[in-house]
Amino acid sequence: MKSLFYKIGLLKERFNQFTVIGLGRFGSTVAIALERLGCSVLAIDDDEQKVEELKDYVSFAKVADATNINALRDAGVQNSDVAIIAIASDIQSSVLATLLVKELGVKYVVAKAVNDAHGKILEKIGADLVVFPEKESAELLAQKLVVPNIIDFMELSANVKIFEVKPNPNLIGKTLDELQLRRKYNLSILAIHRGGDIIINPHPDEKIEENDIIYIIGTLENLNKLLLIENI
Repeated sequence: MKSLFYKIGLLKERFNQFTVIGLGRFGSTVAIALERLGCSVLAIDDDEQKVEELKDYVSFAKVADATNINALRDAGVQNSDVAIIAIASDIQSSVLATLLVKELGVKYVVAKAVNDAHGKILEKIGADLVVFPEKESAELLAQKLVVPNIIDFMELSANVKIFEVKPNPNLIGKTLDELQLRRKYNLSILAIHRGGDIIINPHPDEKIEENDIIYIIGTLENLNKLLLIENI
């Protein structure tokens, strides 16, 4: 069976304040996932019903016209580290909203695209990351934005994945036995990539070194527990 690797973990710093504009299925899922990861989320849509349905799941939910810079400013979009433009069906609104949040000074802008042409336009006008929902799930986008240590993942099933992770300095020098990943988090290290070598099924006494890349199998939920607690 052929599996695909998708690039995740593009950010080099931790962001905590997010705006999600467009509360369809993708946008709503991203917003809820970010809140569950401990972030503060401002959710915006011009549809009052969508805002009402989401308000109990995010920090702030407001009805606003994403193509009006004054409405976005009044909503507080300029205070966000990251804005996610999840409007895709209306390409004109998607493009304009992307331009406006950039103008408001948001540090990092993610924009959802429906096709390659739409994606190229978004890139040209300044979107820092363009995502295609059919290739990337909303929950994994949230993971990418919050925890940058994950480099790639390979999906084995709906729940189980192999993650390629760069460890933080606080793990350097610890043995696999000391980490106790299986007991604490139901995760297993399959391999360690060290220089030009791959250590398969590493011994419990194997220590994590500074430039290692580790391959962990498990669920995203359990990996989140590890990433947040051990600060990997």
